[in-house]
Amino acid sequence: MTVNTENIIPTRTHVLIFPFPAQGHMIPLFDLTHRLALRGGSALKITVLVTPKNLPFLSPLLSADLNIEALTLPFPSHPSIPSGVENVQDLPPSGFPTMIHALGGLHAPLLSWISSHPSPPVAIVSDFFLGWTQHLGIPRVEFSPSAAVTCCILNTLWIEMPTIGDDDEILEFTKIPNSWRYPWSQISSIYLSYVHEDKAWEFIRDSFRDNAASWGLVVNSFADMESVYLEHLKKEMGHDRVWAVGPVLPVSQGDRGGRTSVSVDHVMSWLDARADNNVVYVCFGSQVLLSGEQTLALASALEKSGVHFVWAVKEPVERDSSRGNILDGFEDRVAGRGLVIRGWAPQVAVLQHRAVGAFLTHCGWNSVVEAVVAGVLMLTWPMRADQYTDATLVVDELKVGVRACEGPDTVPDPDELARVFVDSVAGKQTERIQAMKLRKAALDAIQERGSSVKDIDGFIEHLVSLGLKK
Repeated sequence: MTVNTENIIPTRTHVLIFPFPAQGHMIPLFDLTHRLALRGGSALKITVLVTPKNLPFLSPLLSADLNIEALTLPFPSHPSIPSGVENVQDLPPSGFPTMIHALGGLHAPLLSWISSHPSPPVAIVSDFFLGWTQHLGIPRVEFSPSAAVTCCILNTLWIEMPTIGDDDEILEFTKIPNSWRYPWSQISSIYLSYVHEDKAWEFIRDSFRDNAASWGLVVNSFADMESVYLEHLKKEMGHDRVWAVGPVLPVSQGDRGGRTSVSVDHVMSWLDARADNNVVYVCFGSQVLLSGEQTLALASALEKSGVHFVWAVKEPVERDSSRGNILDGFEDRVAGRGLVIRGWAPQVAVLQHRAVGAFLTHCGWNSVVEAVVAGVLMLTWPMRADQYTDATLVVDELKVGVRACEGPDTVPDPDELARVFVDSVAGKQTERIQAMKLRKAALDAIQERGSSVKDIDGFIEHLVSLGLKK
């Protein structure tokens, strides 16, 4: 059943969606936008704000024959962002705060568009890196592409502003359920980079603080996975307008990626020839580039383990001559049991294939959610910020993963990592059973009477009620 209020409202409720231009942020918000358009039917009219270079990412939604249109505003110039760059994927990892600050330059043109629109949006749904959109004169709903517990941690950090300690000093979050604790080296790099009384950083700080004051919050998670943290957020924000709508998945399995060295058909047919739960999938997301030493250690571990594997290797944007082809000869030596993909991999399809039994992951939240839906055991190697939080959630609380390595510069011991690979497909029955239970809970949440579908419908009803109050 879709939410259809056409017979009680004369005009569609107009909602503005504003994604943060990074792949791990745009994809889940676009998938949620697609769901909103389908569930909301004729009750909603949706406008998605992008800058010109990010418009192609939106084209599948625009061609889906839904009530969705684009608002394209020029990217604001910024002294630290090269001309023509409009997406974090074209910046170094340290580019996130710069992009957050740069997009603040859209405040005036966006305010002008809203005030001059004949039927302005009743609310804006924007990424949690865009807290400043709280100040546009319309209710703002924060979208979190990360876990609910990450929202709890970020809110605490930016509101309480604890003094930064030594790398190995422990910071405890005593007010958050289960009293999460981390060494400072594993705390958000954006927070660690904060410069007191710097105008750009004060803007970023205020933007994060605005999240806690949002009219509403939508999280790509589900009640059975994070109920205690969702309840904490409701208490912290002082209202019940917190909706867990995950797992947010693509409506269709279209082409979502970039350049790749191997066709999707070839990957699928290669997996078809493998036994059930026998393949380890290795991928570290769109941002992480392993060092030469890390790549060699991982290759050595895969070779020594004897396991079947699919490895999605991110290549440097600019070919580094000193790096050379560090996998020379490797593919020949593992021929028949290893498939190396250079560039983008069809991750959702790979994880859901019956042959894949384990996933070595950096624990980006999208990857975690996709692995949960597939019921695949996770081998965790977090590299930064919320990935450490996700790994703790996966291993210690949900018990659907095991630790493989951690840290952006750590070079794993190939023998130890090889043992983790062997054990992941031959053992770990307790975690594997738990992974299948969580998979069922995730799929139940997005069934017609599931908790996440109820939350999506409740969210739409709140948006429509805002339209009626105008």
